Amino acid sequence: MNRLFLLLGGNLGNKSVIFKEAHNTLQEKLGKIIKKSSIYETEPWGFKTKDNFWNQALIIETSLPPKEILKITKETETELGRIRGEKRYTSRTIDIDILFFENMIINEPNLEIPHPRIINRRFVLVPLSEIAPYLIHPVFKKTINELLEECTDTLEVKKLEKEI
Repeated sequence: MNRLFLLLGGNLGNKSVIFKEAHNTLQEKLGKIIKKSSIYETEPWGFKTKDNFWNQALIIETSLPPKEILKITKETETELGRIRGEKRYTSRTIDIDILFFENMIINEPNLEIPHPRIINRRFVLVPLSEIAPYLIHPVFKKTINELLEECTDTLEVKKLEKEI
């Protein structure tokens, strides 16, 4: 079994219901969720909107290969109401990013692992540091905690007292 690290994010709709559905679908189609971070409320990154995001990091044990995982995460986003437009950064019901797959490095047109913008985003690093603080980034050779300490992103990331 391989360890898969995902990040859930969304700022539209009933986030509690959407995240719960995402958990159920991902566990059914990818494998067992073995660890999940708290839910964090975060300011939007890369665009302006009044609706803050929720973010949560997950670790899943899976036997599936990365391309199949990507296909399932995109299908899950669509099933949960995600509409993709022309703009890269927009409000959405759900976004499911593949952060890491074991210590693999993949650079293909539609699939980059580790996720290329992890080190620039506190909304990724904060929940990830909660569940995998000593995970070493295979490209930068630093722990998640070290990357978080060096991150220059200043957007607010606030832990919510919510269980999903």
